[in-house]
Amino acid sequence: MEGRVPISSSTIAEDAQIAYPDLVNIYQCKIGSNTRIGPFVEIQKNSIIGDRCKISSHSFICEGVTIESEVMVAHGVMFTNEYFPAATNIDGSLKRDGDWICTPTLVKRGASIGSNATIVCGVTIGERALVGAGAVVTRDVADFAIVAGVPARVIGDVREHGKHCPHENRLTAKRRSAF
Repeated sequence: MEGRVPISSSTIAEDAQIAYPDLVNIYQCKIGSNTRIGPFVEIQKNSIIGDRCKISSHSFICEGVTIESEVMVAHGVMFTNEYFPAATNIDGSLKRDGDWICTPTLVKRGASIGSNATIVCGVTIGERALVGAGAVVTRDVADFAIVAGVPARVIGDVREHGKHCPHENRLTAKRRSAF
């Protein structure tokens, strides 16, 4: 495909797994050791993915996003990187690099982001935090917080759901009885 920047322009750990290299758009980024990238994922320049992460299909990780190690990004997660996006400048010319402000986003170690969540630029998602499916994160998420909804609000703490949560899906007896 003409004009496409090849995956080889990225720094990718030798043991990182890209299931379908022809079905991803990965360029000028860094991907850590033992990280798995699903099909139909885009990871843009100047983004960083840590070690032992899982980036599921149809996710979009734009410029300015840093994802630390052991993070789960479920299917269809979208990150943004500009507060006031526009296609053109005031004079009507098409915006290019340098015509907009990239606002960084940080996802800390061990966090999990549910399917179809949207992460608005400029936020930090805390260590081992859990973002519910479909949530729209517009504010920082504290370490260990569980957030859900539009906009995302705190609904719990992962430490209340088992010693190894979020890696095990164990519910407390109180929560089990609700099902």
